[in-house]
Amino acid sequence: MPRDTETVPAKTQAASGATMPSRAGLTQGLGAYVLWGVLPLYFMTISVASATEIVANRIVFSLVFCIILIAVTRSWGELRTLVRDHAAMRRLAVAAVLITVNWVTYAYAVLHGHTVEASLGYFINPLVSAALGVVFLKEKLSRLQWTALGFGLAAVAVLTFAYGSIPVIALTLAFSFGLYGFVKNRVGRTATAATSLTVETAFLTLPALAYMAWLMFHGQATVLTHGAGHFWLMAASGVVTAVPLLLFAGAARRLPLSTVGTLQFLTPVMQFIIAVAIFHEDMPVERLAGFALVWVAIVLLAIDMLRRPRVRAAVPAGKATTTAETAASEPTTS
Repeated sequence: MPRDTETVPAKTQAASGATMPSRAGLTQGLGAYVLWGVLPLYFMTISVASATEIVANRIVFSLVFCIILIAVTRSWGELRTLVRDHAAMRRLAVAAVLITVNWVTYAYAVLHGHTVEASLGYFINPLVSAALGVVFLKEKLSRLQWTALGFGLAAVAVLTFAYGSIPVIALTLAFSFGLYGFVKNRVGRTATAATSLTVETAFLTLPALAYMAWLMFHGQATVLTHGAGHFWLMAASGVVTAVPLLLFAGAARRLPLSTVGTLQFLTPVMQFIIAVAIFHEDMPVERLAGFALVWVAIVLLAIDMLRRPRVRAAVPAGKATTTAETAASEPTTS
């Protein structure tokens, strides 16, 4: 009897320990994707500024926030390790350019009434990531993934007809972030969410400061001329950028890849709803048909991701994760 009473609490404690990381990871994942989902509302509060000014300030204030975070967490050693990794630094330099293109395009889309098209870009981003894996890494896709890619291509064709032109904003967002995830996936384990963002923004800070100075010289800057409220909203861009990334990093460590990959679709769904319900952007039938094809592709990808844990259980330990799989867990930053 004593032996049984000792065993039960141990089992209960083990079960509790196993579920706690998952609960924490789910909370962090939901927090990250919800914050990214409501980002259009934040941009509208600072819409007096241009897209390029918003991004320039976002870069500078993100670096300030990251330096404070590195100091508080005493992560200087990790940052030095990353800086000494020359291959990682080269890749982060490329990543910095790609994320700048992504940020400017997204800010422009929200400020100029194209939030629906921006959400489309993040809906098709996993399809782009899978295609990059096939083209550059010669990866093998499952039948469901190939079918999803087919629906994605059909959606782009339908939406090109619906818009009367190629959906440039959506494709720019999808490819810039797909390539960003592709590059970041090859940075290596020397980079954490905080240190990699610190390095990326550091690469961009001098050009951003120069651009801000140019705007001020020509009287086009708003950060210092539209009151304290506007200044602090612009300054908050550092927190708005870094906090979801840090939440995502915590979720990625605690949750299965399939769960993280499925959660990521929460962001474009929220952006789509905000665009239609709050910003009142047009959604004609032909455009809705294109989105419907994208959503079919998403369902197929979600099914494929949910099946993968059982497939990976039979894969020998140490086998590299494919780009399509890792891209499913990349943060949908905007």
